[in-house]
Amino acid sequence: MNATAVTADRPNPAPSSIDARAGSYNLAVGYLRAFVTLLVVAHHAVLAYCPFVPPVAPASLLPQPRWWQAFPVIDLHRWMGFGLFVGFNDMFFMSLMFFLSGVFVWTSLRRKGPGPFTRDRVVRLGLPFVLAAAVVAPLAYYPTYLQTGGHGIAGFWQQWKSLGTWPAGPAWFLWLLLVFDVIVAALHALTPNFGDALGRFASTAAQRPFRFFSLLVVASVVAYVPLSLMIDPLYWSAFGPFFFQTSRIIHYFVYFVAGIAVGAYGLDGGLLAPGGELARRWGRWTGGAVAAFLFAISVFGFAMSAETLHLLWSTYGGLAFVFSCATSSFACMAVFVHFTRRRNAIWDSLTRNAYGIYLVHYAFVSWLQYVLLRFDLSGVVKGLAVFIAAVLLSWATTAALRRIPSVARVI
Repeated sequence: MNATAVTADRPNPAPSSIDARAGSYNLAVGYLRAFVTLLVVAHHAVLAYCPFVPPVAPASLLPQPRWWQAFPVIDLHRWMGFGLFVGFNDMFFMSLMFFLSGVFVWTSLRRKGPGPFTRDRVVRLGLPFVLAAAVVAPLAYYPTYLQTGGHGIAGFWQQWKSLGTWPAGPAWFLWLLLVFDVIVAALHALTPNFGDALGRFASTAAQRPFRFFSLLVVASVVAYVPLSLMIDPLYWSAFGPFFFQTSRIIHYFVYFVAGIAVGAYGLDGGLLAPGGELARRWGRWTGGAVAAFLFAISVFGFAMSAETLHLLWSTYGGLAFVFSCATSSFACMAVFVHFTRRRNAIWDSLTRNAYGIYLVHYAFVSWLQYVLLRFDLSGVVKGLAVFIAAVLLSWATTAALRRIPSVARVI
């Protein structure tokens, strides 16, 4: 499973456990989690070949702005299509990850109780975060140091410890999800029935998914737009290894709580029910997602070119982001709920190993990008090659690690 799957009760369900009842493994949700993990790998695999990447590699890891934390390797071969793909991904996929992470939280929390639930989250989120930040992230950023012209682990370590922070790469998702889980566990301890109330609130989602969508959009507007006007949407806060995109933190929590509400109501007759209203309207949601994204990038384009009415255009941009995010998230859920009808061996394996793929892929991605610097290939060829190789290498590595029983219990 991927990083969103860590809230499920059983990471490797037996076939007999797979049904659509609340609290059980849900095939469509599991496959969607795996798909989002592939989007994460693809996102990072093609970043080096996007048109908006800095034109040259940094001379050192220390000067600001440290764009290398987002773009570990700089390649001069670019492709415009990857820019659109990355923009579309960034609009929704992390929000969807938090939503899916919340789906099984209430069932697990109610069954285990807040104390055991929190201890389980610390093991299955906190421990992988520490290992990913301490081991995978430095491995992933070492090619950045090599591209600056540096050589040797000693020189890399000297610059790394002088940063003032500890870049953790994609592992930031894990610690923030752990914080959200702890908050919800504390709420359960204070108000044991709050999840049931959320479930009743989500009861209309089955027959009226657009109503639930509208409420999610409104909540996201309140959570995101004011912060995005006060704080640069591209700005990341950091203390030690704990990074987060400042303007989106409450927005992510809104999606997490929305996932809890859907899961608390139940998957058999709720928003994610096979054959439900959302699934039947998958075509409309998909078309709406494309239209919402095109509208959003149009707004962003006007906002960047406008020299006046900056506040107004920033507000429009925030609203466009929120609407595109929700539409794309619902479209992905609709497609997977509609088309996932039977088990598939490849998707089963990907689902079982996706959490590990999320944890280790970043190192494979950056090293593959660094190796391909010496080849005169187009950006699209390099991006696809890095994606395919990174998925296969991360998949194989995770499958091998999961043969260790103690590792398998965590990922």
